[in-house]
Amino acid sequence: MKASSLWTEFKDFAFKGNMIDLAVAVVIGGAFGKVIGSIVDDIILPLVAFVMQILHIPHDPKPFHINDFFGSIVNFLIIAACVFIVIVKLLGMIMKAAQHAPPPAPSEPPSKECPYCLSVIPIKATKCAHCTSELPAIA
Repeated sequence: MKASSLWTEFKDFAFKGNMIDLAVAVVIGGAFGKVIGSIVDDIILPLVAFVMQILHIPHDPKPFHINDFFGSIVNFLIIAACVFIVIVKLLGMIMKAAQHAPPPAPSEPPSKECPYCLSVIPIKATKCAHCTSELPAIA
């Protein structure tokens, strides 16, 4: 297998829109999951522990970890910014450059229409296979 064909197949696979969307979703989902986990562990559970302390219910006190919560938010923002820069901006520039590539040279059509019966016939035909009319010579 040639390296160039392998590279072409990989490029077609990796740069499909749905594949890129899936990769972005996994990365952002993982980072967002950490933010949600931090909200639960560092904000909600300490509030529940505080309410239990007020109600004099025995519990294991859990301190607030605001620094951990803000750290996970900053981590999420950094990951989201990196994904935005790499996927949206960089890949967008690559796709735009690929779209502005010169179009391939037009090739000769493989068939033509018979001027008498309007059947589709090979481009090099001199006589129509359907109506048997003599066709004008190709210029």
